[in-house]
Amino acid sequence: MTETRDPWLPHRLLLAERDALLPLLRRTAGGEYERRTACPGWTVREVLAHCSAALLRIVEGRLEGAFTPEANAADVRERRDWSVSRILDELEEGFTEAGKVIAASDGDLDVIALGEWVHAGDVRDALGRPGAYEGPGAAEALAILAVASRVRSTPRVEAVLGGGGRLPFPEPRSPASPASPARRLSLGNLEDGRPPARLETDVPTLIRLYSGRPVVGARYVLDGAVESELVIYG
Repeated sequence: MTETRDPWLPHRLLLAERDALLPLLRRTAGGEYERRTACPGWTVREVLAHCSAALLRIVEGRLEGAFTPEANAADVRERRDWSVSRILDELEEGFTEAGKVIAASDGDLDVIALGEWVHAGDVRDALGRPGAYEGPGAAEALAILAVASRVRSTPRVEAVLGGGGRLPFPEPRSPASPASPARRLSLGNLEDGRPPARLETDVPTLIRLYSGRPVVGARYVLDGAVESELVIYG
């Protein structure tokens, strides 16, 4: 990423997710890890194996050929015989250590931290737990998404966010605090001859739209763009 960035945003995001997700997972019954997720073909257990493997690659600097569908599938296969407890231990280590490495990078790995947070939402969604794609870390996730949406060349969207009171969206406190949540969020790039699109929604639906997750039953208004133009992963 070439824009001015807070290099510690991903670290804060990962730590927030570690503290919120790991206690929930360690209380989860073994059978629930076989539930299917929004990620085609992957169970909760396999999503977590992918997440822990991706973070470990960052921590260990094994990035050549990483994060492709083939590499992701190989990482999951490698952990097929691991216990859930071992996967969770590796995931906790990754959440704790990977952000420090990402902070020292040029920003290209920031979107991986965002992806880890989105996958945590996939897990909560599959398990029927509250807080999928919102809650702790949402402000940091939105700040990273705003940059990633421009780097990934999505069209300009002016989003007006509501949250049903779950996540207050006051106006930004100051330009020096990019992670401050804001009721209005500008995403993507302006295009010649094309006015900005407008999106009215809540935070979870915004994340679903930009990460390509199902939005069946979600309430939102999108004018001036189509959903497929917004997706940053794929």
